[in-house]
Amino acid sequence: MISEISRIFDLIPHLEENYNFKEDLFARKRKDRWVKYSSSTYTYYADRLSSGFLSLGLKKGEMIATIIHNSPEFNFLDMGMMQIGVTHVPIYPTLSEKDILFILKDCKAKILIISNSDIYQHIKQILTEIESLMDVYSIETVSGIKSWREIVESGKKTFNRNLLQEEKKKITNDDIATIIYTSGTTGKPKGVMLSHQNIISNFLTVSQIPNFTSADKALSFLPLCHIYERMLNYMFQYMGVSIYYAESIEQISENIHEVKPAVFAAVPRLLEKIYEKIVMKGRTLSGLKKILFFNALHFAENWEFATRKTLIYKLKYVIYDRLIFKKWREALGNNVKMIASGGASLQPKVCRTFWAAKIKVMIGYGLTETSPVITVTDLSPKGFKFGTVGKVLKNTELKITDDGEIVCRGAGVMKGYWNRPDRNKEVFDNEGWFHTGDIGVLDNDGFLSITDRKKEVFKTSGGKYIAPQVIESKLVSSPFIEQALVVGENQKYPAALIVPNFEYLRSWCKMKEISYKTNGTAVHNNLIKNRLDREIEQINEILGQSEKIKRWAYLEHEWGVESGELSPTLKLRRKFIITKNIDIIRELYKTQG
Repeated sequence: MISEISRIFDLIPHLEENYNFKEDLFARKRKDRWVKYSSSTYTYYADRLSSGFLSLGLKKGEMIATIIHNSPEFNFLDMGMMQIGVTHVPIYPTLSEKDILFILKDCKAKILIISNSDIYQHIKQILTEIESLMDVYSIETVSGIKSWREIVESGKKTFNRNLLQEEKKKITNDDIATIIYTSGTTGKPKGVMLSHQNIISNFLTVSQIPNFTSADKALSFLPLCHIYERMLNYMFQYMGVSIYYAESIEQISENIHEVKPAVFAAVPRLLEKIYEKIVMKGRTLSGLKKILFFNALHFAENWEFATRKTLIYKLKYVIYDRLIFKKWREALGNNVKMIASGGASLQPKVCRTFWAAKIKVMIGYGLTETSPVITVTDLSPKGFKFGTVGKVLKNTELKITDDGEIVCRGAGVMKGYWNRPDRNKEVFDNEGWFHTGDIGVLDNDGFLSITDRKKEVFKTSGGKYIAPQVIESKLVSSPFIEQALVVGENQKYPAALIVPNFEYLRSWCKMKEISYKTNGTAVHNNLIKNRLDREIEQINEILGQSEKIKRWAYLEHEWGVESGELSPTLKLRRKFIITKNIDIIRELYKTQG
């Protein structure tokens, strides 16, 4: 079966052969009902789109860009392009006009396909500046813009099965399947060239970890324009898992209860928010119920894969599972076999809590440049260790350099950056090792831990090296702190910008009968500030002397993608945040002690 998939679009005949009975290969919600698409519908649209693109004069190696939300149409278009060797360039809808313009010019996109009017309004001013662009199409109706169905209709008229088969034969597994522009935290976006083989090697290898069946459903809500969710979508197709596309981030909870998924992918912050809501729910209880809840939570936060468990331990677990953990599973649809977590580190206590409740959180590490998975935990008896990102994939080599950097090579590593030979020389060494830019440690059992980004480690004026992500992860482990950024390069001590967890803070204030009007007034309220200060002081106690945060400032606005502080993959854009808050930072160092 594995040998049949040599190019990504080979998934289509694979589905027809093995899962043609499925009526809900894909599903999305329209007007309060889930609309389902079968594998034969998938084949129909992919083939007609391929023919439609050919009728527009598109050739192998040319590029089509999309700015569309997660939907079955993403897959139809994706396969329609790849079957004729057209390169798919998916773009984050949240990127700035400037970045979108750069990408469209850099890849010389021939066609642009968007989701709706909102995206069109966001980009319409830049369209005339893209000389290569032949036309723009939209999934939803947009005044003055052609519908994507025009391409389908053109393909219906010109469809020739034999001709399409001849086009497919021209495509090898080493050909570029997609170019994904990394949003980055600094500088211009870089186009990562991923071949069919890069991505296939990743999803075939990762598919050996879970035990899904064709009866299972996945809920998809992370952006398909990012390789993380996209690779998983290919894996789900390979395994015959139905993919339901969530309406929006805001409606995830509702969609989970409707779909009852066996699996979904999430960034750590989402799982941490679920954990925080569990804690807040516990705070509303009283008497014996509250005592039982927090005893169960403490038990879960310290969960271990112990081989020998006492009778008392087992009895406690049965009680907590029936009375407490069961409700947590029900909140996630009561059918979750696994949650895939990646993109950043997940607090061990949060991970332990999910595992204790029989919700398996699989942790992975990788980059867009590696298709993306380099390491991942698995379900084998010795395949998981809390606080790590798992072991290296079977088809990948990994080592730690003398200065602590993680480097790798293997089938999933990109072909290189589009139009950037200078950057290729920077990230690939003479032996073909790809330099990730991350600092990490391999333990004796082969588990990898990520400690920081190489470029983000800074030195104080006293010559002490500081790894800010390590400190930041400890700060955000507090339920009172939503986001944190540590500064201090060439200064006497580290300082921090702190964004409180305003939802949790509001709940705490209500319980303590403290007036809470706005986020702005909250961060200036002495009672609230004293409580937040205690959290930071407790974290300082477990930090090394040179790592301790000497001064900090509370900000009244959460950092977000649209406001520029976060990349589309929710990573901190450090330089942007520092520049935006430079006056506050200068104030933190006015009287250095």
